[in-house]
Amino acid sequence: MEVTVTPTEDRSIIIALRLEGGAAFIVATAAYAALAEGWWLYAITALLPDVSAAGYLAGPRVGARAYNIAHSYVTPFFFGLIAWLSEPALLPVAAVWVAHIGIDRLLGYGLKSEQGFKFTHLGRIGRERFEDDRE
Repeated sequence: MEVTVTPTEDRSIIIALRLEGGAAFIVATAAYAALAEGWWLYAITALLPDVSAAGYLAGPRVGARAYNIAHSYVTPFFFGLIAWLSEPALLPVAAVWVAHIGIDRLLGYGLKSEQGFKFTHLGRIGRERFEDDRE
């Protein structure tokens, strides 16, 4: 059975979600600046959550699940909580992780559908998204 994901048609919700991502990016980057000594760790770990896209090598279902786990705010929250309780030196990594998710959301890269990488909770990504507007 094929599941069709239909993102919201309400542009104001999409704009609000993107702005929310931008706010998360700014606050998480400020938290990183307060927690870390220098920007080298930020540069090294900024794209680390995107390694989860390798899950797509096992198919769209595994890929979407791996990507969504790495790109849900819940995952860095729990990572940060564990770091705070056991290894506070890892807190800046949690901040970078949240910043990564935030900038992704600001740019329109949302959580993925099992239909494929280009189908997100924020709508389709890529050039194909404009084809829907022309029809």
